[in-house]
Amino acid sequence: MKLASLKAGRDGRLVVVSADLARCVAVPELAGTMQQALDRWEELSPHLLQVSAALNAGRHGEAFPVGSGGVAAPLPRAYQWVDGSAYVNHVELVRKARGASMPPSFWTDPLVYQGGSDEFLGPTDEASFLSEDWGIDLEAEVAVITGDVPMGTSAAQVRSRRDIRLLMLVNDWTLRNLTAPELAKGFGFYQSKPATAFSPVAVTSDELGAAWDGGKVNLPLQSHVNGRKLGAPEAGVDMTFDFPALIAHCARTRSLGAGTIVGSGTVSNTDRSRGSSCLAETRMLETIAAGTPSTPFLSFGDRVRIEMFDEAGASIFGAIDQKVVRG
Repeated sequence: MKLASLKAGRDGRLVVVSADLARCVAVPELAGTMQQALDRWEELSPHLLQVSAALNAGRHGEAFPVGSGGVAAPLPRAYQWVDGSAYVNHVELVRKARGASMPPSFWTDPLVYQGGSDEFLGPTDEASFLSEDWGIDLEAEVAVITGDVPMGTSAAQVRSRRDIRLLMLVNDWTLRNLTAPELAKGFGFYQSKPATAFSPVAVTSDELGAAWDGGKVNLPLQSHVNGRKLGAPEAGVDMTFDFPALIAHCARTRSLGAGTIVGSGTVSNTDRSRGSSCLAETRMLETIAAGTPSTPFLSFGDRVRIEMFDEAGASIFGAIDQKVVRG
């Protein structure tokens, strides 16, 4: 099942989307918004699945084109957005580029930060920034949306209870030149993490078929900048902490409410031939090889595209396709 939110008010208008991403149908009799569906998931998801089946079979007479009225993020705002850094080789590379050692605990204890969730960008919304000097960068990721997760939940329980409701793609915009000064204060990110963008649809795990193993998505995540491929690393490879592990880490000392979004962090492989999911990683590799980076960060007018395809070549989540503009 594929779900989306059309632009309507602050929380969007929930629609069920066809497998080919072409058509959709609103379901106000079930839930007006994505959050309302998540709050009553056990009750409503069987009915939403029936709508999805009818839509894909061409039996739903009220279907209309997905693009009508514009598409918001699946959750235009959320109670919580937590982003991890599950690809620890990426963290190791970042630290190596600046000559910092790698604490052994990074391989056993997940890194997460809590981002702003009051307003997300839709998949084709312009990404607005006040200055190119801030070091504008993309970060291509996978994310999951949870149900209610009690405090103290283990990774095994996340799997057995199927606490992961939906999956989607992320562009976690980052202002690299603001990151180091913030981290030096010892209090984490804020100004360097502007509004995050998400894919047009969020999908249930069955839409991924064998590519979903219960914790990872075993498909490449493609990123392009101005039509040129930046990378297509395998999302299921080199993910030190899978999603159940990340969720259990987040729930160690607090409960997670339905609609919590948990991101994987920048998808990255040790096989450098797969390319990168952010410009910072490309610049790090250049620094290690030549002593200085040659790839610039993004400029106003640049366009970023992030997408994942199934083995038949069909887009699963639709594309995040955004233009960088002056705010």
